[in-house]
Amino acid sequence: MEIASIPADTYTLGFIGAGKMAESIARGAVRSGVLPPSRIRTAVHSNPARRTAFESFGVTVLSSNDDVVRESNVVVLSVKPQLVKDVVSKLKPIITKDKLLVSVAAGVKLKDLQEWAGSHRFVRVMPNTPAAVGEAASVMSLGAAATEEDGNIIAKLFGSIGKIWRAEEKYFDGITGLSGSGPAYIYLAIEALADGGVAAGLPRDLSLNLASQTVLGAASMVTQTGKHPGQLKDDVTSPGGTTIAGIHELENGGFRGTLMNAVVAAAKRSRELS
Repeated sequence: MEIASIPADTYTLGFIGAGKMAESIARGAVRSGVLPPSRIRTAVHSNPARRTAFESFGVTVLSSNDDVVRESNVVVLSVKPQLVKDVVSKLKPIITKDKLLVSVAAGVKLKDLQEWAGSHRFVRVMPNTPAAVGEAASVMSLGAAATEEDGNIIAKLFGSIGKIWRAEEKYFDGITGLSGSGPAYIYLAIEALADGGVAAGLPRDLSLNLASQTVLGAASMVTQTGKHPGQLKDDVTSPGGTTIAGIHELENGGFRGTLMNAVVAAAKRSRELS
């Protein structure tokens, strides 16, 4: 049976789960002009603060998840991974083949989602928390019945909160270990750099501002210049200078190996949980 197309210019978007990630996606879509708030809906069951958050920028808050599914062409499952099976199973009777389902639940595989929902029209997306400031790194993988047009709709939607790539689902544990958990590694690095500045005699507020802006600037250099980070490192490392002295200490401490091990450990844990 032919799958009905999602109307790319007029579709309605629903969120099952009204947490921070759902809010970030909705706000990004509205802020970028991808969707007006009148075409977005969610349901809030217990926390008045979440209702206020969504209504503050014009999103319709309905009384039940069933209503959200019925009124939406694209439905984003944004609940905790351990709740996904129960939530999807309850919605199964009203999930029709004209609905495009999207999961942002870490570690929950497409084959399970498709089985629980009785629908193969799924897209799995792994965003990360910088979605809250429009700088997410997201990756998507299409389910068995999702079309290229479906993929384009989701790429545009998640492009409103940062950058998105497409990859086979088999890579998702590694993606979770790198970009999913990666922000926490960088927060630790920023905190450590700031502590180093304090140890070197800088005031705490100045040190933290310098550390965070330095990380932001360095990341922008990689993305905007197209240069390999090793080349950018060499560009700032003068013979016998201050930077090479600092890099020497990092190498003595196993800095690169420790970061690599962190990604591998998180990816392994993702496999265990899924």
